Amino acid sequence: MPEQKRPPLPHDFHPPVPSFTVVSDDLTDGEMLPDGQVHGKGNLSPHLRWEGAPAGTRSYAVTCFDPDAPTGSGFWHWVLFDIPASVTELPARAGSGDMKGLPEGAVHVRNDYGTRDFGGAAPPPGDGPHRYVFTVYAVDQEKLGPDADVSPAVVGFNLRFHTLGRARLITEYEVPAGG
Repeated sequence: MPEQKRPPLPHDFHPPVPSFTVVSDDLTDGEMLPDGQVHGKGNLSPHLRWEGAPAGTRSYAVTCFDPDAPTGSGFWHWVLFDIPASVTELPARAGSGDMKGLPEGAVHVRNDYGTRDFGGAAPPPGDGPHRYVFTVYAVDQEKLGPDADVSPAVVGFNLRFHTLGRARLITEYEVPAGG
């Protein structure tokens, strides 16, 4: 059987933009996603810190997307936007639980679990490794435009036209067959 090609990342369809840096106290690029960010184990949004965004950045958006979900359209785990330009760090749990540390004015839309928060990884057992793409977008507007009632696709549409730069961190997680 030929090796299956992995689906593209969500921003592979957007125009190229400069990159900047995102790091985390909880995640390591290219490594396994910790239990703290797994649905049913911790389900907590991770710490994220970024720097080097392009001049003209007026706000930020943060997403977490699983392009490998067996849906035909991936799975949105987190969609947060209208983060003020003065904010360059989200503490762990800012997008989950009591939302302590969530910047004033930031907007969550429903993830694919149907909740307005971070929803942790939950790949089907035996489906192989899934990628979890955490992306910070530098946005050219203070307010992206949509409200909390739109879908992640509408946010992505708006980001396509208003992103000045992107920083991303990619982790993986899998549940073994029978697990």
